This record gives sequence, C-alpha cells and structure tokens, in this order.
Amino acid sequence: MTTAVPHAEAPLLLLVDDVPANLELLTDCLRDKYRLMVARSGERALALASGPRRPQLILLDIQMPGMDGYSVLEALQRDPATAEIPVIFVTALSDSLREEKGLALGAVDYVTKPINAPILRARVSAHLALKASKDFLSDKAAYLEQEVSRRTREVVALQDVVVHAMASLAEARDNETGNHILRTKNYVRRLAEELLAQGLFPEFLSPAYIDRLCKSAPLHDIGKVGIPDHILLKPGRLTAEEFEVMKTHTTLGYDAIRKAEQALGMEVDFLACAKEIALYHQEKWDGSGYPEGLAGEAIPLSARLMALADVYDALISERVYKRAFTHEESLAIIEEGRDQHFDPALVDTFLGIHEEFREIAQRYAD
Repeated sequence: MTTAVPHAEAPLLLLVDDVPANLELLTDCLRDKYRLMVARSGERALALASGPRRPQLILLDIQMPGMDGYSVLEALQRDPATAEIPVIFVTALSDSLREEKGLALGAVDYVTKPINAPILRARVSAHLALKASKDFLSDKAAYLEQEVSRRTREVVALQDVVVHAMASLAEARDNETGNHILRTKNYVRRLAEELLAQGLFPEFLSPAYIDRLCKSAPLHDIGKVGIPDHILLKPGRLTAEEFEVMKTHTTLGYDAIRKAEQALGMEVDFLACAKEIALYHQEKWDGSGYPEGLAGEAIPLSARLMALADVYDALISERVYKRAFTHEESLAIIEEGRDQHFDPALVDTFLGIHEEFREIAQRYAD
C-alpha cells in the first residue's frame, strides 16, 4: 500500500484548461496525491506560474481562447523564473505534427484526451521524479562549483603565504625589510599593466601573465639564502672575489625553485616565471650583466621588468654602504641607464608613470 504524501509537502501542480469539465476531471484524477492550482486562461496560467506559489509541474491544454497552449509554453520558456518548470500538454489534438511541435517548444510530454487516469498519474509521477533528479544534480553541481572555487582560493592563498615566507627569509638575511618585497611587486605590476595598456609585448602580456609575474616577483633574491654572511652582510664594497660569490645568488635561486618544482612532479606557471626572474634579473640590456651575459630581448621580459623595479627600490633605499637617493636622483639614474642597463621601452613607460612609483614607495615605506 502506498503511503499518502502529506498535503503540505505534496508537489504543487498547475492545471490549465478553458473548459471547467476538463479541469474537474484533472482535479479528480490528481488531488489525492498533489496540491493543485487551476487556471482557465493562458494569461492566468502565466500569472500563477510566476507567482509566489510556483508549481513544480504544469498540465496545459493547447486549444484555448486568447493565448493558446503553445504561446503559454513559449512565454514560460522566455522567463528564467519559469523556464525550468516541466510542462505536459493535455489536449484533444492527437496528430503527430502537433505533438512534434509541442515537444520541440520544450514540453516534456504529450497526453491526449480522453484522459486515461492511471496513465496520466504515472506520467506526472515520472516527470516529477525526473525534475527532482535534475534539481538535485543542478544543486550538486552548484555546490561542487562553489567547493572547487573555495579550494582554489585556499591553494592560491597557500601559494602566496609560502612565497612571501620564502622571500621574507631571503630579505631578512640581507638586512632588507619585507616592504622591499611589497614595493618591488607593486612596481612590477604597475609597469606591466601600463605596457599592456599601451599594447606593448602582446605576445607576453595579459592579465593572467601579470598575476603570475607579481606572484613570483618576491622570489627574485631567494638565492641570497645561499650566500655566506661575511659577504652578504659586509658593511662596505665587495672585493672582486666576493662579488663573484655574490653573483651566484641568481643561479642558486634558480636551482632552488627548479628543485622545488621537480619535487612537486609538475610544472607550475608562476614558478616558471619565478625561475626566469631569479636567474636573469641581474642581466643588462647591453649584455654586461650576469650570470649569462644575455642582451636585449634575449633577456626574458619578466626579468627585464624586475631589473628596473629592483634597481629603483635599491636607489631610493638606504644601505650600510650608501645613502638613499631621492626620487628625482633615481629617475635620472634609470633614464641614464636606458639602452644600457634597461630595456628602452620599459624606461620610457616608467618615465610616464614615475609618480606612481613614488606613491608606491611612500605607501610601503620602511
């Protein structure tokens, strides 16, 4: 024996027919198991379907004065609030072309009159079960999408924390503050964004690339953790031999990131960018830099951006062996390094937004 569904929890159906006798017949057939609303016109059906008591299924006659059933179904399909309500046509029109038209418009079934009550109840039950399954899967998909988004945010946040921690370790050994990391990262972002806005380097620059660039920028000096203290912390100019050791921080940083990537067993986009920056940020446009003496566009764009940002911040910062230069003095030195130390396109762009560099430096001052 089938247990009756409590009336308050029963599915709500909307019955639409302009003939009262047909509505009475449908009602007698379905009222024991379902809550019912009735409408004697297409216009009234649309009002009820989009109202506060939204039906879970609609049984709809085709031949009605005013709006016929096809027009009602089309209107239901256009409204996002009612587009997912399953519609069963219940009609005396039994030819296959009309049935095909109804199904093509989005009806889920087509029942002909005179009504066979057991078959109608079976079809209603089946389509309600299909609708419930569809809603469940839709809710599950939305939940999974939210969960993936949440997990992705967690992974990104974890990456940021690890990168910042590693970079802070290197900066702490070099007597620099964590604000150097924040300043250089923001210089790089602003310079890259301006280049993108000007349409330069379209083969490289995109919002996604800039995000990866800024995520990896703090690792530019990670190799300094491998430099001996008596060289790294020397309060004065390095000897030629000491400078050769200091120069290895580029390859040390590259190797450290490469080994971390190998340990992951997969390539990571932002780490590819980090390897470029760590290895090549001391290269110079004219080929006089290190470790490989690359020149011009042979130097990766990420490293060219980092070079300018790093030098600007070094110039405006006080060190044990030098005073802090003013913004204007630093500007002149970078302009003088155009075509020598720096990519001329980057210098020209920098000169157009140099006041923003000053603002970043003030915002993250030591």
